Amino acid sequence: MTADLSTTGPAALCRSPLAHLTAALRAATVTGPRAVALAEWPCAVMVNLRVDPASPAAARIEKVLGAALPVRCGRTASAGSGTTLWLGPDEWLVVAPPGAPARTAELAAALAGEPGSVVDVSANRTVLELRGPAARQVLEKGCPLDLHPRAFGRGQAVSTQVGPVPVILWQTGGDSYRLLPRSSFADHLARWLMDAMSEYALPEVD
Repeated sequence: MTADLSTTGPAALCRSPLAHLTAALRAATVTGPRAVALAEWPCAVMVNLRVDPASPAAARIEKVLGAALPVRCGRTASAGSGTTLWLGPDEWLVVAPPGAPARTAELAAALAGEPGSVVDVSANRTVLELRGPAARQVLEKGCPLDLHPRAFGRGQAVSTQVGPVPVILWQTGGDSYRLLPRSSFADHLARWLMDAMSEYALPEVD
């Protein structure tokens, strides 16, 4: 269990792992009918939860979050500015925008000594947002999942791989996705995505 570091720890000390690529990400934007754009959502708040979903502690944690913990692979639950992503039968990742309170102290208190953990992991990953009509096609170049809407849709999130990088892939809209790689892999993933986007700036060949 950890103290709440949302104002004095990771949020205050955050350094974007992709700050050096800001101009390149902007320049990689493709416009037109096959538009696609890539941007970083730096310094997002992320809290890892481990708890038995059938325990009284889980019920108390749900009250803090304002939403039930998702209980199936791929499911998410949103309340206020935060979204809880299912990672495993007893593990979740709570993601909130930069500057949002991590609430680790409240969540840790909800455990009340029961087995589990609450850990602020904001520095562990960054968030890349890929959006536009060609976003799914870009991902399909290097993701083994079936990303067709019949199989993967808005609000779903799973652990997978894009190109050579393990990520959490979260579809936030019809043509928008958030990718959560480890910070140390973020540069490699961003460059892979920019390369995969480049063909959509060219005229489509019949």
